[in-house]
Amino acid sequence: MTAYGHWIAGAWRAPEKGHYPVVNPATEEVVGEAPESTSAEVADAVAAAQAAQGGWSRTDPRERAAVLERIADLLTERKGELVPLLQAETGATMRVASSLQVLPAADRFRRYARGAMEPSVIPLAPRVVASGPLAPGGLLAAAAVRRPVGVVCCITSYNFPVVNLAGKVAPALAMGNAVVAKPAPQDPLCCLELGPLFREAGLPDGVFNVVTGSGPATGEALVAHPAVDMISFTGSTAVGKEIAEAAGRSMKRALMELGGKGAAIVLEDADDTVLKSAIEAVGSVWSFHSGQICTAPTRVLVHRSLYEQVVAGLKQYAESLTIGDPVDNSTIVGPLISAAQRDRVEAYIAGAREEGARIVVGGARPGIRPGFYVAPTLIAEVAPGMTVAREELFGPVVAAMAFDDEDEAVRIANGTSYGLYDYVFSADTARAWALAAQLRSGNVGINTAQRHPETPFGGFKDSGIGRDGGSFALEAYSELQSVVWPS
Repeated sequence: MTAYGHWIAGAWRAPEKGHYPVVNPATEEVVGEAPESTSAEVADAVAAAQAAQGGWSRTDPRERAAVLERIADLLTERKGELVPLLQAETGATMRVASSLQVLPAADRFRRYARGAMEPSVIPLAPRVVASGPLAPGGLLAAAAVRRPVGVVCCITSYNFPVVNLAGKVAPALAMGNAVVAKPAPQDPLCCLELGPLFREAGLPDGVFNVVTGSGPATGEALVAHPAVDMISFTGSTAVGKEIAEAAGRSMKRALMELGGKGAAIVLEDADDTVLKSAIEAVGSVWSFHSGQICTAPTRVLVHRSLYEQVVAGLKQYAESLTIGDPVDNSTIVGPLISAAQRDRVEAYIAGAREEGARIVVGGARPGIRPGFYVAPTLIAEVAPGMTVAREELFGPVVAAMAFDDEDEAVRIANGTSYGLYDYVFSADTARAWALAAQLRSGNVGINTAQRHPETPFGGFKDSGIGRDGGSFALEAYSELQSVVWPS
């Protein structure tokens, strides 16, 4: 078992306050020890980033791209070493850990190696301007130029620690920023392992730093630090609001990817093929990382004529899934991240039962010990005002609701404070396209739960502020500067 230090200025730093244990959610055994941070250590990490950022920003974009490519290569080469640690600290099934954590992170670094080479200068058409009190008239040329923000603080979520961090760090580095990363306290070990890997790839010391802590103090110190220019946060809406409020006091740039309560709307024209797609998409709440994903379609809204058919299909789907040891390749549903999260999800299920909803499948703790397991749960006869229909659970629970017409479906879908990812299932894609325009959601999938990597990603309402993904991430991690000169 390894006791890690902070990664600051290209070297390990022994923590002044010692360590805290990182627990395997399936075995409840300690995987490793992560460092507790002090405000002084956070300040040292920020100072290291600030000192390194200027030189990195002046590095030729081709060299920045080469470093990011080398990071991608090393992540791919070291997959065999990283995946077991990542699997142990997250509790993800081996299927998810091996295919949807490290390799997608490598893909993101390759994408932003190309991004470092994308034009950063946007030429503007010359304009004739009249003489005025500031200057004589004439023909003026101008350009808008993307410049680095400076020091970026990246605070990430526990569900996909490495790939989520890669989605922030790669475009930030491509644009010439320096980074201080603060992984989620539950599973920061693989994120700490990135420090020496990045150094080996040729990233200058101080451009990437990692500090951790078991509580909120580390993040609070980073957000409050005057030399941090931007906060990029993925996590709960409640914490996001606190960060946004604190960042606003010093006018820090903020990119917030927060909670979701995705609605999958199944229209009455859905044929067998579309219904199959809908059931598989909604079933991903159970089969994909135990529902610990903010984009999950955790509400299924079905036209009344198809409601019982869809509920029956989902019941059959849920009952077919194997729950158990995530290291076993036959396992589809692994544990939740912690005992606290398991207890929270179970409380929501109990609350739904008390409010009059019907538990179709699941709803009881599986007889698996040890581990923080929740069985795939389908809740029917859910009213839109019920707590389970409005709040994000972050677990393997689906709430099913019936509607009579499109207007009612839209009202239900838009009836929460969230607006991250919704889905429409219809045999008429033109109809689904038109319905998507009525959804207050940053993302809409039509007849699929698949993702397009170049789309702008983010949410409406309490689901966040700003967009990243594809070339939009280069804009997110840069400032626009206007430059004007006489032509």
